[in-house]
Amino acid sequence: MNDRFQLEIVTPKGMIFSGEVKSAQFPGKEGEFGVLPGHAALVTLLSAGLIEVVHLDNEKDIVAINWGYVKVDESKVSVLADGAVYVGGKSESAIAESLSKAKELIDAMGGESSAYATTIAKMETMVRSK
Repeated sequence: MNDRFQLEIVTPKGMIFSGEVKSAQFPGKEGEFGVLPGHAALVTLLSAGLIEVVHLDNEKDIVAINWGYVKVDESKVSVLADGAVYVGGKSESAIAESLSKAKELIDAMGGESSAYATTIAKMETMVRSK
């Protein structure tokens, strides 16, 4: 069994992320779900939230999205998002800037205040633990 799959996250503005990963967790419309290599094929709607990516070296990254679709095949996962922001960077200022952009994206979603608060808290916790 393969221990990795190709993940691509694309917006109308271009590629946000592309690479081989160990696993990923998505904010599905019906709740969060994870994908591992060899996952059954599916296509589903994504809600606003965070995509958590686990790289081959077990490092984690997050991408904030406002909504989109995900298509899962056995060896490739493609995300088409209306808006997405990669949250991370090499310096504190780069991380702070990407975190601010991600908050703006999620803030623009409006609505669900508990979902918004949970997403922001999770994002800040994950960024601080890097």
